[in-house]
Amino acid sequence: MIYEMTNTQPVFQLFGQWEETILWSCLQKVMGKIYADDPEHPTAAMAILGDFSFFAGKPNIELVSYKPSWCIQDFIIMIPQNKAWQNTILQVYQEKAKVVSRYATKKEDGIFHKEKLEEARSLLPSGYEICRIDEPLYHLCRSETWSTDLVSQFPTYKDYRRLGLGVVIQKNHTLVAGASSYSRYQGGIEIEIDTKEEYRRKGFAYLCGSQLILECLKQDLYPSWDAQNKISLSLAEKLGYHYSHTYPAIEIWGYAQE
Repeated sequence: MIYEMTNTQPVFQLFGQWEETILWSCLQKVMGKIYADDPEHPTAAMAILGDFSFFAGKPNIELVSYKPSWCIQDFIIMIPQNKAWQNTILQVYQEKAKVVSRYATKKEDGIFHKEKLEEARSLLPSGYEICRIDEPLYHLCRSETWSTDLVSQFPTYKDYRRLGLGVVIQKNHTLVAGASSYSRYQGGIEIEIDTKEEYRRKGFAYLCGSQLILECLKQDLYPSWDAQNKISLSLAEKLGYHYSHTYPAIEIWGYAQE
């Protein structure tokens, strides 16, 4: 049996000192859900939020195979606590699974140079505007595939207004780039940055990222950054973050298919 953990306290020790804010969102019951093999004395646990799932404790095939009824996407990124979990995931998903590298940044206070980030706004070309995500922009983000993840973990604008934070760049009322909260935890957000394909490599991701970081600092929120690839890591370092470590993740394609 797999149980949804309405009380997350019993699984805290399984996840240990894992510094992943998406995981913290689940443990703190801000967003996401946690499942385990026992409601009171779990030996294995899985935290799921959006396209990410984290596995901790003693490797458990039943838990790796378990798909909550609400989890209907065809793609998910599984983060194993160790090599044994990684092997279990690969055993279950086989050809659907692909091991990739992701890049964590250090979670440090006082590292951002506000003056430099504020200067980025001057790089905005004529004819473009940058603004906070309000209700019309929230719906606009959801209307296109490339921008959906800027707000996708917040089912309604009411949820986004309460927990989310983000900015977008527009040209003639068309979205070209954005930086927003993929998720929220107590004390901060996990940053999501996306740029429409034809507007990439023009500095818009840096501009959006700098403005979102400034908004976070105003609200005393930490803007956490986990890089999907080396390009994302390079952008993070340009914004002031420092590389922490590389870790394995497993991308599962065809997750919703039996």
